[in-house]
Amino acid sequence: MDPVIVVGAGPVGLALSLVLAAQGVPSVLLDEDPGKDETRPARTVVLREDTAAMVERLGCKALRHEGMRWSGWRSMRRRQLVRELPLGEDSPEGDPSSAPVHLPQHVLTRGLRDAVAAQELVRVAPYSRIDTLEQDPTGVTVHTREPNATWWRGSYLVGCDGARSTVRKLLDIRFPGRTAVERHAVAALRTELPWPGQAVLHRLPPWRTGGAEVTARPLPDGVWRLDWLLPPRGELVTPDALITRVRDTLAGWCGETPPYELLDTGVYTLHHRLALRWRVDRAFLAGDAAHLLGALGTQGLDEGLRDAENLAWKLAQDWHHGASDVLLDSYQAERRAAVASRLRAADQSLPVLRGGKGLRTLVPGSARGHDSLLTDGHLGCGPLGAPPSYSHSPLAPPRAEAHTSVSTPPGAPVADVRVTAPDGTTARLRERLGQGNLLVVLVAPGTGVWDRRHWMTAGVMPRLAAAVDALPVKGELLVTESYPGASAHTVLLVRPDGHLVASFGGVRPRELFAAADAVRGGAVRAAVRSDQAAGIN
Repeated sequence: MDPVIVVGAGPVGLALSLVLAAQGVPSVLLDEDPGKDETRPARTVVLREDTAAMVERLGCKALRHEGMRWSGWRSMRRRQLVRELPLGEDSPEGDPSSAPVHLPQHVLTRGLRDAVAAQELVRVAPYSRIDTLEQDPTGVTVHTREPNATWWRGSYLVGCDGARSTVRKLLDIRFPGRTAVERHAVAALRTELPWPGQAVLHRLPPWRTGGAEVTARPLPDGVWRLDWLLPPRGELVTPDALITRVRDTLAGWCGETPPYELLDTGVYTLHHRLALRWRVDRAFLAGDAAHLLGALGTQGLDEGLRDAENLAWKLAQDWHHGASDVLLDSYQAERRAAVASRLRAADQSLPVLRGGKGLRTLVPGSARGHDSLLTDGHLGCGPLGAPPSYSHSPLAPPRAEAHTSVSTPPGAPVADVRVTAPDGTTARLRERLGQGNLLVVLVAPGTGVWDRRHWMTAGVMPRLAAAVDALPVKGELLVTESYPGASAHTVLLVRPDGHLVASFGGVRPRELFAAADAVRGGAVRAAVRSDQAAGIN
């Protein structure tokens, strides 16, 4: 079968090719301009717990060596501290992976490029800008213009080519939304602030140039990114005005302006847009080509990486075994709905959070609630930041009597518990994701003292192992000592992208099979395979 064509070698396109490769699917990565990855310290990304784990699983070493996991979060209002929240190792759970990771985008891109260079299943084609896209029942053909003019043949195509996506235009997909939702002045600088390692949100700071809001987010090597929310009516930010903001802000926090080294500055504008369609036959959109969002700490790249993880296992299922249209259509149904929900939450919150009137003057204590809403958005919680739940997915199995409840609702991301495989190896549950397998997790307290030589013949294991072998989709059997809200002998069925399908009270082979069949979208459509076309790469 032909490889998957990935158009665009930004972080989302690179990640998609790596996720496909991890599941044994080759891809051709069409890179329009390999030298376009600018070194911009002020252009940074914040990755939440789930997307950071995904990037590390793909072999990108940048997070571990050049990313900053925040040790805490501070919310301030005027001259008062509203909230201080420990994160990572300093949190009550003491889990470093629970803190967001902050790093420059060019560092992340370079780390993903290094991982791609070591991957034999990814072919990178530099200086390849497409100008023609044709589809037929067996695949996709695209033409790239000079200097590397040629035709490429693929089983599927995914446009990860950004906000001005050529793929989206060639597919004639509308991209409606709102322009210039917010503007921010940004500076990256090296200095010492009173809260090393902590991110800060300061609303209505008391100095003259503070504006409505300023945030400070730490990076490695003593570097900070500072963002000032600008007034909605086009204030011109001159270099002198930005330097004044920097000096006033540092003096406001430190008592006087400390020594600092200004590394980079800029002004960026947030847009909210959502493509009307994310799939046209064998062509898909992902990342900024499909959506633009970014207000209130929500990172568009986070959602783009979730697009890649959601789509990859479905394409891998079809590439290896064939797939139903229900499975392939579920990418748009799940991901577009999740991003639309995030955009609606931001659009509903912005007038209240930024307006300065309305509910704020009517509801006692509403200012503190607004600060909490903003904090949740920045930290990946609540309606503005929480990972998506696919509770209404077309892949969700019907509720059955054998289903039982755990703390994770069906469709939501599973908790990252420690699991053990039948061969005795242990890992975090997230480390087993992204390989194209359904995960079947048995909750069995006391397994830490089991003699692993006898696992497969003990208790319910033989019956459960037989049920896993009989699934219509390849499954992997794992065991955990405990899972939040689960009783002993609960069985969890988890999708390859880490979302809970269903939980069962005990070993229920028939119901487990039915749930796995629902996850693959039912019966596979009549597969149509194509041979490599003569003379086509």
